[in-house]
Amino acid sequence: MKTATFWTIRICFIMNKAKSSWFVYTKRADFKAIAERFGIDQVTARILRNRGICTDEEIDYFLHAGTNELYDEMLLPDMGKAALILWQSVKEAKYIRIVGDYDIDGVCATYILLKGIREAGGRADYRIPDRIRDGYGINRSIVLEAIGAGVDLLLTCDNGIAAVDELKEAKDHGLTVIVTDHHNVRRDEKGTEILPPADAVVDVKRESSRYPHEDICGAVTAWKLIRALFRLAGLPDDRWLTYIDFAAIATIGDIMALKGENRIIVGEGLRIMNGGRQIADKNAYGSACLGLRTLIREYHLDDKQISAYHVGFILGPAINAGGRLETAESALRLFLTEDPEEAVQLARHLISLNEERKAMTEAGVEQGIEVVEHSSGNDKVLVVFIDGLHESLAGIVAGRLKEYYARPVIVVTRAQEGLKGSGRSIEAYNMFEGLCGAEGYLTKFGGHPMAAGLSLREEDLDAFRHLLNEQAKLSTEDFVHRIWIDAPMPIGYVTPKLIGELERLAPFGQGFERPVFAEKGLRASDFRILGKNRNVLRMRLKEDRGVQLDAIIFGDAEKMMEEIRQAETIDILYYPKINEYNGRRTIQIEIREYITH
Repeated sequence: MKTATFWTIRICFIMNKAKSSWFVYTKRADFKAIAERFGIDQVTARILRNRGICTDEEIDYFLHAGTNELYDEMLLPDMGKAALILWQSVKEAKYIRIVGDYDIDGVCATYILLKGIREAGGRADYRIPDRIRDGYGINRSIVLEAIGAGVDLLLTCDNGIAAVDELKEAKDHGLTVIVTDHHNVRRDEKGTEILPPADAVVDVKRESSRYPHEDICGAVTAWKLIRALFRLAGLPDDRWLTYIDFAAIATIGDIMALKGENRIIVGEGLRIMNGGRQIADKNAYGSACLGLRTLIREYHLDDKQISAYHVGFILGPAINAGGRLETAESALRLFLTEDPEEAVQLARHLISLNEERKAMTEAGVEQGIEVVEHSSGNDKVLVVFIDGLHESLAGIVAGRLKEYYARPVIVVTRAQEGLKGSGRSIEAYNMFEGLCGAEGYLTKFGGHPMAAGLSLREEDLDAFRHLLNEQAKLSTEDFVHRIWIDAPMPIGYVTPKLIGELERLAPFGQGFERPVFAEKGLRASDFRILGKNRNVLRMRLKEDRGVQLDAIIFGDAEKMMEEIRQAETIDILYYPKINEYNGRRTIQIEIREYITH
């Protein structure tokens, strides 16, 4: 549980809607002793404590663990059984069909299984559901299609744990079935697990799981199965590690917490994408996948240090774009091709789809804001009907509106049958429980506390919105965006050594956010606006003790410059970085937010 001291509540986002308040972590520990024991700065020790990394064992694992310390796949339920069934199918040249999902996790999981099984000598193909026609996960038509094609083994990834009826039909027709998934297991009214009737069910969320960390994605689950398969096939571990970049991409893209072994997977995957490995028999470095290397190059990232940010906000959305606007097979074809010219064409097609998706998203967000301002601005839970919005974008638009208003948001649009919606929530509101309280108006729904999907009849929309808000126990304080400060730290404390130590804490992302520091009473001068869009403000910050450092902030540079110029002092939230220019390295403060006085 977070503990905090209150900093201030007089901040507004640039979008001018959601207020944010600053809080300082007050978690206690002997930071000096931790720093001495592990040879780190006390600030670094404090950050680890703030992120819930407390014991010597946890700190040592965080600082020093590598791929040799990845968790044993045999701790996952049914993993041994699944690997033996798969290996037997490979040896007997059985027809294996992989059924994935249309998002980034499902695409990466399908790629890992397909390439891994083929590398082990197996005969496999794949099927990914169409988002609009098929919906999520394996369905009856996919099962019947597999039966008709003479498939022997049906292997799911990133789905299948809830497909009880569908997989029963597969078993009734004599198919062997392996489920690999990471989603929650269904339960009956007594709380007993309802598992699909498969020959093996590998899911970290099962009660019988002995796996140390349950926040792994579907692609990591599939990757661990390939490791078990390769061991049975006598293949070395370095062949299994060939696919770690795809496990990393899925971990970031599916917003898994960057804790435990997820940090190792993401860190090593990024290292490989940044050229950390020579490709066998080729004069090239980086990922073994031609398509991934091509996508990186087409985004002009091949000369940059690729981080979790680049995966989460550039590469990942492009991989997802096919499944949103077209078919997820667009991304799989890119990753499977061995033709350099085709790889360029497919990568550019995904980039083009993503640009189209971004334009459609921006239009959807603008429409959503207009709807809220005219009809539901006072609601605690915003239910926003956007006519004409592509249903695959409802979740993205809901997320953007949630950030804008700092309230739970459900975006609804017309679908083939009635209305479909997707919701994104805030910490104070359990969206899944909220939907349970209004399920009488829903034809279908599912999700978890922070996100959900639903379907309903158009004539029930107003009543659904009214009931949801009537039942919501939210106050105005819940609509204030909270920013957690790791430490109030004078900019004069920042050194190149400390910055280097902070950067070694990367990768940053879900569950291990980039550190945030704060200082009050700074004076600003020497303003300069940068960037072709004039969206970067550079200034000089000075402490009372005389220390001066350059700082930058992104946003409406002219507006911010005018505001700060008129102020006597400013308080800032910041992160320190090294700025390299013309061979010169200097400390630079990147401001996240500020208050003027």
